[in-house]
Amino acid sequence: MYISEIEYRIEFTPQGARDLRKLAGRDQRRVASRVDALALNPLPSGVQKLKGGHDIWRLRVGDYRVLYTTAQQIVTVTVVRVRHRREVYRR
Repeated sequence: MYISEIEYRIEFTPQGARDLRKLAGRDQRRVASRVDALALNPLPSGVQKLKGGHDIWRLRVGDYRVLYTTAQQIVTVTVVRVRHRREVYRR
């Protein structure tokens, strides 16, 4: 577990922002709340690093998955995808 005194900046890729906007209101608020919490703790309990050499982490929010990267040097969390669990890993 990683807890930082530094607050990370949350950024979205264009695809990540589109994915979040497409969610229903209640789901959108739940996911946005969990993403906002990443600013204080970018690696909360329960996240997993995806296999494959890339520095991509998975955050579970109900039936949705948030894929994101962290940049320790510039203190940034970038949301890459927000999709239903059956779709999120497809290219």
